[in-house]
Amino acid sequence: MSRPRREQGLVRPYVVTNGRSEPSRNTFDLVTLVLGVPDRPLPGLGPEHRRLVLLVRDGTLSLAEIAAHLRLPASVCKVLLGDLVDSGHVITRAPVPRAQLPASQLLQEVLDGLRARL
Repeated sequence: MSRPRREQGLVRPYVVTNGRSEPSRNTFDLVTLVLGVPDRPLPGLGPEHRRLVLLVRDGTLSLAEIAAHLRLPASVCKVLLGDLVDSGHVITRAPVPRAQLPASQLLQEVLDGLRARL
């Protein structure tokens, strides 16, 4: 039998974000990449902020991945992320754009050239 939502440890998003619904900067989307800044002090950070920093301490995750790991809405993670960028705990960057694929004619010419050499 499942427990009522109140007993499952549900924390309302406005509690996590201190009542804020918008991040301090509006530059994050679901594919924004987040990198942790090493050797930043964690004391003074709230529990969700700390969990986010620890997630990206050893690698890079997208905002969507962070939201899934923290089990928080992406909008809440955007607010947390804005706080952590402002405090210098994380760095964000846009994802690497998808490279344009070479034309199939160019690939065929390369293949023909390789065959000619063999």
